[in-house]
Amino acid sequence: MAKKKGDEKLSFEERLTRLEEIVEKLESGEVGLDESMKLYAEGAALIRECRRTLGEAEKRISKLTEAASGELSTEPFEVAAATEEAGEKGEKAD
Repeated sequence: MAKKKGDEKLSFEERLTRLEEIVEKLESGEVGLDESMKLYAEGAALIRECRRTLGEAEKRISKLTEAASGELSTEPFEVAAATEEAGEKGEKAD
């Protein structure tokens, strides 16, 4: 079972699993209004935490580039640039 709300030790994957559980309960229509409101608030908090985690991960990702001289360097990875490069090469950007 997922850890309780407020437990800062939840992994990203555990947060997503808990969000799926919340969505299933809300969509089932079997919970009352009070419980629905609590679940909604918990889900909103989990979404914020997931977005924060993804933002932090995005900041840590770097793109390794090679200059014409053969020297390697890193630069921030930008999703839009990766998508354009993949499009030019006929590949899918991950």
